Amino acid sequence: MEYLDIYDENGNYIGKETRENVHKNALWHKTVHCWLYDKDGNVYFQIRADVNKLYTTASGHIKAGESVRQGFAREIKEEIGINVNYEKAELVNVYTFTMDKPKSDGSMFRDRAFSNVYVCEYNGEGNDFNFDPNEVTGLVKVNAQDTLDLITGKKKTIISSVYKNINNSVEKYDKLDLSLDNFLVNKGETAIKKYGDILTKVIDLTK
Repeated sequence: MEYLDIYDENGNYIGKETRENVHKNALWHKTVHCWLYDKDGNVYFQIRADVNKLYTTASGHIKAGESVRQGFAREIKEEIGINVNYEKAELVNVYTFTMDKPKSDGSMFRDRAFSNVYVCEYNGEGNDFNFDPNEVTGLVKVNAQDTLDLITGKKKTIISSVYKNINNSVEKYDKLDLSLDNFLVNKGETAIKKYGDILTKVIDLTK
């Protein structure tokens, strides 16, 4: 059974609870949004298996007793299949996230999260990626400045590279055109609010 550390609305630790009860009772907890980037100013978006849209490089809950940076490394390993030095992960920002969504059984999924957004430099060639097919169907590498121009309306499409598992190995496809519709943006959100800070951070780190 998975346990999460829980907090009051001001972020003060108050104990731990099962993941099921955390979302049943709208308890505050921590999540991590993990982003990889390279020295050339590119950032990696995962292709989410459930919606076939581009999202974080990896993301998930912080487990009880786990630091956010440790959670960063674990989520990257679980979803992307590579090891990263979590000590080198840098904080972008911490956001509060709330959502109430009805489930198929008629109950409510209640989310109250402190979402910790971190970045970490990756200098590999992509041949070490190994995606969890239940979560991720591949990674898309895009230039951070081009992507920022896309979500602010300065560009209509941008060029990307795609990494996918094919026959137990990673294959790379160049020059895939992307539009804003390819990116995951939930109802009530905007692309600039969802991705603007991370893209700006990568641009600043790689100037």
